[in-house]
Amino acid sequence: MIIATKFFGDIEVKQQDILEFPGGLPGFEDVKRFVLLNMEEKGIYQVLQSIDQPQVALIATNPYLFLKDYSFDLDGKTLELLEIESPKDVIILSVVTLRSPFSETTVNLQAPVVVNYNRNKGKQVILNDTSFHTKHLLASFRKEEEQHVSAESENK
Repeated sequence: MIIATKFFGDIEVKQQDILEFPGGLPGFEDVKRFVLLNMEEKGIYQVLQSIDQPQVALIATNPYLFLKDYSFDLDGKTLELLEIESPKDVIILSVVTLRSPFSETTVNLQAPVVVNYNRNKGKQVILNDTSFHTKHLLASFRKEEEQHVSAESENK
């Protein structure tokens, strides 16, 4: 199937790669079918691209690349909706807001996108945990990681 995309023009996607979001996404409740596309070879950033509305495309990343101890619990309704049987079924994404300069780019840790890739179903979950926000600076995670590595090397 050929789809129009916001960032890549017209591309071909396979039916088995289409992700269903039964409730849509917050702010895009009527948009229910997406595909996940890599932005670059390394796959650090992806685009959650709507199949039906080309202008709806969210930049996303794996939050564990930046914050190793990120965790939250899913409620029973979400587990049932996404047909999650095991944590191994799930990928977690965080929506990224690109800014110029890139050092001002933020990541939303308060509303992760949860995808059961075995069932091709997804949902954006709004967390009530107040330690997570919608606009964490990505650059701050890099600095924390660099400080951690620096402290480890000093202790050796």
